[in-house]
Amino acid sequence: MSNDFQIFEALVRLKEENHAAALCTVIHSEGSTPRHVGSKMLVYEDGHFIGSIGGGDLEHRVLDEAWMAIVEGKPRRLRYNMVDPRRGDPGVCGGSVEIFVEPILPPPLLIVVGGGHVGKAVAHLAKWLGFHVAVSDDRPEFCNPEAVPDADAFYPCRLSELPQRVKIHRQTYLVLTTRGSSIDVEGLPALLETPAAYIGVIGSRRRWLTTARALREKGISEEQLRRVRSPMGLEIQAETPEEIAVSILAEIIMLRRGGNGRPMTHLPGAESQPHLAENVS
Repeated sequence: MSNDFQIFEALVRLKEENHAAALCTVIHSEGSTPRHVGSKMLVYEDGHFIGSIGGGDLEHRVLDEAWMAIVEGKPRRLRYNMVDPRRGDPGVCGGSVEIFVEPILPPPLLIVVGGGHVGKAVAHLAKWLGFHVAVSDDRPEFCNPEAVPDADAFYPCRLSELPQRVKIHRQTYLVLTTRGSSIDVEGLPALLETPAAYIGVIGSRRRWLTTARALREKGISEEQLRRVRSPMGLEIQAETPEEIAVSILAEIIMLRRGGNGRPMTHLPGAESQPHLAENVS
């Protein structure tokens, strides 16, 4: 079986298993180079790879770039001359090569912890927004397709056990709509060891102060605590479960897209200032 077929099969498995990788492809070469245009290498998060774009120092450099592309979620185009290692070139073949590195990331995963009224509303809205939605609850009756029909997966377990049941990656958003601070204190240490993009906890500021105090007593650092957003969501004076879900998902979208949460209200004179014009369809 050719390397290309192995890579294509691996790409299918990536989707099935919700794993991340970076596809590195030779897109241009001049002169003498190790591999031809179209040569591919698939690099996984843990550093192992299949295929080859040339071997040696060139391949080591591309492996580093591939790992950074996975972390940042952004493609990159690399160009290397292969003439004189004394100038920093990764080879002496005499040619030059360009390589396109494309991160292959799993779809964003939103895990709702707590299948009550708010959790159910969050799952419904997140599914409509295109997230892969999972629900976890230590009460099986709140964690099944009948209780939360909009979820794609269910993990009936204690919060501390969740990282053992599902792969939490850099595109994972954890929304804790739990029923009490004691559950958060017991489960958050395990979640803070994961690379999740977002960890939000529902409740009042008073509840979070109580939770944070207990976590400090368990040895959780201030740096780790700063990863938690609580109370989570944007301040829109939400009251109903559906309104609270809008607040939470609005914050997650803001963080994913690099927004600032400020109103986009029409301003006088905005027509003559393109950078102030609002998005109108």
